[in-house]
Amino acid sequence: MDLLIRSMTEGYAKAILDWKYEKPYDFYNIEPEEGQLQELLDGTYFAVVNSVDELCGFFCVGNAARIPAGHQASVYEANCVDVGFGMKPELTGLGNGSYFCMLILEFVERANPCLPLRLSVAHFNKRAIKLYKKLGFEMEKFFSTENGLFVTMIKPNTNG
Repeated sequence: MDLLIRSMTEGYAKAILDWKYEKPYDFYNIEPEEGQLQELLDGTYFAVVNSVDELCGFFCVGNAARIPAGHQASVYEANCVDVGFGMKPELTGLGNGSYFCMLILEFVERANPCLPLRLSVAHFNKRAIKLYKKLGFEMEKFFSTENGLFVTMIKPNTNG
């Protein structure tokens, strides 16, 4: 699977807003709310496409990758680059996660040398946590939201 990182476009963003995940991952479905399209187009989101420009996923960096309840739990105090991922539902669970995440992490590390990377992941998502550990992340801090337990995971940046 050849993947490329592209700037987010309105077409990609609208497609992402229509994605629907199967249970228990339906937790990641985006419920329509005012301002979501604008958020995806604010410059902190990027599209991941294949060689024929089909949307395969997206990622975001910075505050967009943080969960609001994490601020109240003080899990975002360390100086890190926050990263969030989303893969097209039809591509999940097929062994594509490593390559997808490695491409994104290398892109983010090059753009932010010397800063560690941080993810916030739902604790029930054992599949993602296993992958992130394989990619060099370590579990750091736990916090709760109205939707359940989350954990931050940190990876040192090797591009420094």
